[in-house]
Amino acid sequence: MLNETIQLGLAGFGTVGSGLAKIIQTNQEWIARRLGKNLAIKTVLVRDLDKPRPVTLPPRTRFTTSPDELFQDPDIDLVVELAGGIEFPRHLITQSLLAGKSVVTANKHLLAEHGPELFALAAEKGLGLYYEASVAGGIPIVQTLKESLAGNRIRRLTGILNGTANYIMTEMTAKGLDFATALSQAQELGYAEADPELDIEGMDAAHKLCVLIRLAHGEDYPLADLPVQGISAVDPFDIRMAGEFGYCIKLLAQVKERSGHLQAGVFPALVAKDHILAKVDGPFNSILLEGNAVGPIMLYGQGAGDLPTGSAVLADIMALSREGCPPNNTGFPGTSLPRADILPPELTVSRHYFRFTVKDRPGVLSSLSGIMGERNISIAQVVQKRDEIREGVPVVFLTHSAPMKDASRALAEIDAAGFTIAPTVHYQIL
Repeated sequence: MLNETIQLGLAGFGTVGSGLAKIIQTNQEWIARRLGKNLAIKTVLVRDLDKPRPVTLPPRTRFTTSPDELFQDPDIDLVVELAGGIEFPRHLITQSLLAGKSVVTANKHLLAEHGPELFALAAEKGLGLYYEASVAGGIPIVQTLKESLAGNRIRRLTGILNGTANYIMTEMTAKGLDFATALSQAQELGYAEADPELDIEGMDAAHKLCVLIRLAHGEDYPLADLPVQGISAVDPFDIRMAGEFGYCIKLLAQVKERSGHLQAGVFPALVAKDHILAKVDGPFNSILLEGNAVGPIMLYGQGAGDLPTGSAVLADIMALSREGCPPNNTGFPGTSLPRADILPPELTVSRHYFRFTVKDRPGVLSSLSGIMGERNISIAQVVQKRDEIREGVPVVFLTHSAPMKDASRALAEIDAAGFTIAPTVHYQIL
């Protein structure tokens, strides 16, 4: 018989909160065996006390609309924030830490915007602020970077971090759907929110990338400085053309070291079909990273959902409930992390995909090639292929590696020359 019970105060009882409750109830004996203590949800903070609940909790569990009941209750050992948003959870987490309670959260947006101040407060109080569920659902990437790979310098990290965007791109690739149709299908299946902007415009992945950069590099990369491009403008024609060249298009989040600087961003990119990330389809997430000691490692799994994300929340709860383990919030000692030394986006180097839609007249192709050559952009492949539903002629270039500043200058010169009759499409190639 276990005498000690860890009492939880839970803010939010939606998809993830109910998933957490299901796991605690289903695996109660196994959790107690692993932890040496029982877990119990004492109080649940909700907006509406009369709303039907997807999970029936024990009669002793109290539902409340007052956040004070979580951080002011001396019997609550740990606060779990699953409410979402920014200002309310920021207040709740701050007050919980000031009241001497460690916190578990899944709120990547909050951590991307206000992580440094919250981690500094947690360090000052000697408390835990854990967040495994904030990135990639059930994939244990936070703990992997904090603990398992702590002795490695992470050279590169590339992830498919948003299941909604990945599902849409998978359907557009496999079925030839346009973006609007694929998005509508994702919404019908529950993979996309009614307002999907954060997912499709890359901001959800950007929030997660900011969290991962701190863990992988011990530096704070401000969200406002992170280049972000979504998938809402991806055209089925470019997906088909990428396929003919042996690529698919994926929304990637990436950070890598270059000469002491961090190069990072979220962007749709061409990924070779035989690359391991090209095989990550549907709503799944994956993270490919390379440590200077361990080499390449890939983590793959469900990036959302009640049970996968609830599993990640539960892992943090159990970690903070173990005695004799000082909290390890950021993976680095001290109360703050230095600001990242950011490589200016124009200095990033990659291979490029360009699609120009040009007037059908002689000499245009050579003129395009000439301007690119003058900007030191070496062409690897070129295809001129008429599309019957479009005005003009699409011309697609795949290049060798070139700095972004040279690519931008070439594109500006080409646009100014009057060759093109539609906006130029440009993607990086992984």
